[in-house]
Amino acid sequence: MQGRGFTLIELSMALAVLAVLAGLAVPGLGEFIRDCQRTATVNGLVHGIYTARRLAALSGRQVELCPTRDGRSCTGDIVWEGDLLLRPRGDSDLLPRVLPSPPRRPTQAIRANRNALTFTPLRPAATTATFTLCDDRGARAAVSVIVSRTGRPRVAQRDGSGQPLVCP
Repeated sequence: MQGRGFTLIELSMALAVLAVLAGLAVPGLGEFIRDCQRTATVNGLVHGIYTARRLAALSGRQVELCPTRDGRSCTGDIVWEGDLLLRPRGDSDLLPRVLPSPPRRPTQAIRANRNALTFTPLRPAATTATFTLCDDRGARAAVSVIVSRTGRPRVAQRDGSGQPLVCP
């Protein structure tokens, strides 16, 4: 009776093929993970924009959305780091709310052309803005979040005027 199994040569060849396939898959997997992290960051920012827009509509008051480090005041910077602060403008019985920071890697940066967004009730109006999310891959992997005059955000691969994105 003949034994069943693999010879050493067959096993070596199978391991060599497996090593080549793994070597081809790992760089693509890393890129996929970074794309997923970028998407999570963008989704967190878009969620904050929709929340501010909805709060303005429901409360009947202007609401400002801005980055915060202390949870009480806006940073006044165009680099949106830290948590997002939702605060009503003018006299209001509404308390400011802090939305957790959109999840991001240390190599990601969100830059905007505004340091705060204002959402107006009754007639849907907001500050127009363009956010650009860049990471260590540069402009080729950058995404923008463009906020229209009605306060609706959209995600694009170009800026609001249709130009390619630039990462500093």
